[in-house]
Amino acid sequence: MQLKTAELFDLSRTQAADYLKKFTYPWEALSGIKDFILSLGAVLNKDEYTEVAPCVWVHKTAEISPFAYVGAPCIIGENTEVRHCAFIRGSALVGNNCVVGNSTELKNVILFDNVQVPHYNYVGDSILGYKSHMGAGSITSNVKSDKSLVAVNSGSEKIATGLKKFGAVLGDFVEVGCNSVLNPGTVIGRNSNVYPLSCVRGYIPADSIYKTGGVITAKK
Repeated sequence: MQLKTAELFDLSRTQAADYLKKFTYPWEALSGIKDFILSLGAVLNKDEYTEVAPCVWVHKTAEISPFAYVGAPCIIGENTEVRHCAFIRGSALVGNNCVVGNSTELKNVILFDNVQVPHYNYVGDSILGYKSHMGAGSITSNVKSDKSLVAVNSGSEKIATGLKKFGAVLGDFVEVGCNSVLNPGTVIGRNSNVYPLSCVRGYIPADSIYKTGGVITAKK
């Protein structure tokens, strides 16, 4: 299983590189995202970033709709677009050249550079790798219905995370189809695709296609 941080991501594609390098598995970083953003925001270049509200830093080339909500702490990167009625609840590091779309909600997340969550997405307690994309209406479900701790499942193997809230980890270049649900503890390896209307759980290997009914095939 390629579940380790270094196997899922090109860490040169995020301002969180030094932070994420500390962790063997990426979900171990979730509980410290808020404090990390506060520490990073305090040392950002003031010629490039404006603190538009207490602990909300926005790159001067970013475009924020006047009807978007951006809560603290938050960092919005270079040339990123935050569209009409986006709801960033806080503890969000949004990279460069990203799109946070209309009615998309973010909470306790790291979005690498060039990530797109452009239409009606909920992304909570999650990490999205470089150039990953979530189709319209696709969401992360970050709490189990019985409120028990989240584990990452791969076949018969189960890895305890110790977390009550953990949505999904998408490796670099992952494509998630429209109206899919990524259940708590979903980890999708690099360059994989998820069919629309999928209900995904557990680990999906790199270079795979997750098809209707949970069938996983290797890309050719």
